[in-house]
Amino acid sequence: MAAKTDALSPDLFRVIDANLNRLKEGIRVIEDIARYLQNDKTTASSLKALRHRSRIDDLQNLLSSRDSINDVLRPTVESELNRSSIESILIANYKRAQESSRVLEEMYKIVDPALSETFKQIRYELYTLEKEHLLSSE
Repeated sequence: MAAKTDALSPDLFRVIDANLNRLKEGIRVIEDIARYLQNDKTTASSLKALRHRSRIDDLQNLLSSRDSINDVLRPTVESELNRSSIESILIANYKRAQESSRVLEEMYKIVDPALSETFKQIRYELYTLEKEHLLSSE
């Protein structure tokens, strides 16, 4: 996915990098639970395809803008340690991925509407997968 990167400042690339990582990490957690704990090939395959669609080709600018050492919210928040079940982990990671895809959708509205639309589609697919996955595991 190519973007008009010349319109993005390093600070915006930092936002994009953090959210792209968060999106892919959230999807990966859900995917691995579906694959290894639930033996759910259909859900795991859908998530894997979604994770592979969640990409931005401008790796150089993403890496250049990364500053995880100075992230003001880097320390773990108490609520992030509150996971009581596999379902709570699934819910937290679906929400994490949905929120990140929304941020990416908004950031790309100003420079690449097509890429913005891709992240919007990913977000809506996550909403559908969340409903199907969590209702099927009851």
